[in-house]
Amino acid sequence: MPELDELESRLDALTEADFQQGLEVFRGKLKKAEASYLNSCVHCGLCASSCHYHRMDSTLENIPAHKLELISSVFKRNFTTMGRIAPGLVGAKPFDREMAKAWIDAVFGRCSLCGRCSINCTIGIALPKIFRAARAALGAMGLVPPDLQATVDNSLLHGNNMAVTKQDWVETVQWIEEELQLETGDPGAKLPLDKQGAKFLFTVNPREPKFFPLSLQASAKVFWAAKEDWTLASDGGWDLTNYGLFNCNDEQAGTITKHLVDAMARLGCKTLVIGECGHGYGAARWEGPEWLRKSYPFEVKSILELMDEYVRDGRIQLDPSKNTAPVTLHDPCNLVRHGGICEAQRRVLRKATTNFTEMTPNRVENFCCGGGGGQLAMARYKQRRIQSGGMKAEQIKASGAKVVVAPCHNCIDQLMELNKEYQLNVQIKTVAEMVAEALIPNP
Repeated sequence: MPELDELESRLDALTEADFQQGLEVFRGKLKKAEASYLNSCVHCGLCASSCHYHRMDSTLENIPAHKLELISSVFKRNFTTMGRIAPGLVGAKPFDREMAKAWIDAVFGRCSLCGRCSINCTIGIALPKIFRAARAALGAMGLVPPDLQATVDNSLLHGNNMAVTKQDWVETVQWIEEELQLETGDPGAKLPLDKQGAKFLFTVNPREPKFFPLSLQASAKVFWAAKEDWTLASDGGWDLTNYGLFNCNDEQAGTITKHLVDAMARLGCKTLVIGECGHGYGAARWEGPEWLRKSYPFEVKSILELMDEYVRDGRIQLDPSKNTAPVTLHDPCNLVRHGGICEAQRRVLRKATTNFTEMTPNRVENFCCGGGGGQLAMARYKQRRIQSGGMKAEQIKASGAKVVVAPCHNCIDQLMELNKEYQLNVQIKTVAEMVAEALIPNP
């Protein structure tokens, strides 16, 4: 595989200066709390049973505490007195090529940064923060898996992670608008582009115009039914994704975030609305101000929150009898466990369906589908990704559902592969698609 050759070549070419740069970036990412975590693990083993990788493959390398140990051994050797004086006594190890290779395998290849290990850790070690620091160090050394970095580069160069041209984007929006008008019978149903002063700027995952236009049409139908004042941006600022969250390069992540900020300023919108995407919401809502080192002059909301408000306030009416098949809900890690959007989607689905059932476990304890952390963009780890997703497949089977709702397109892509691999025989939909199907048109 070319990617393997590229990483191996980069590892072989590393200089002492590269290792020092990686260590500097690593140390710079660790505040006092994170540094203390590197000496805090009590090896209780609870993280192993919490991790979907280890649940599906009980090898030592899949235990989160083992991944942490690889990282802490380097920290001890380079940043503690005992690690320098008596490395063998404290388990300190040098940061060399073999260790860098082990880090790549651990933090890119065996972790989706889902955080389930942390919430079940007996002493609350924030393992994803440590693993993100390690990813950042590897990035500084040129050791991000190339296809993951290419996704970031697309966003930096083209304004979206799939290099969709402005012409293709605008033509797709116009086509979806025509379809929406046919569906609703309303020639006034619009997908407005560049509407100055609109209340909401709505952003989407590029996979929607590229592969899932019905998802975008469903969201537009909800806005139409709610008589919302909204717009899309035609040139920059319409892509909600930010894979800088996954290569852990804060400068690049901040540049991608600025696309959204600039679009908000250009169009004069009041609220940035993030479509159904876990990492997109987390990146824009929580990480963006940190990357840019300043507060936004606008509000950020998830479309899930808006749909919840529309139902609550009677701005849209739903007929649950239009969705009678058994439905369950997948909780995207970045949206729920890390992002705090937990109940809005549940309230909406209970109004839009007649037979809603939860997975077990659910909410912040739900298992990652296996597609997070940039895993879908790293082909070299596909087999592990599908294998680790077996935990989610077991949850889906146990629920008895025929429809799996996932408010995240990364999760949907992974679930579609799991659906085929594990013969789940389910439909996979967004929340907006379920709402659009249940809508009672306003008179």
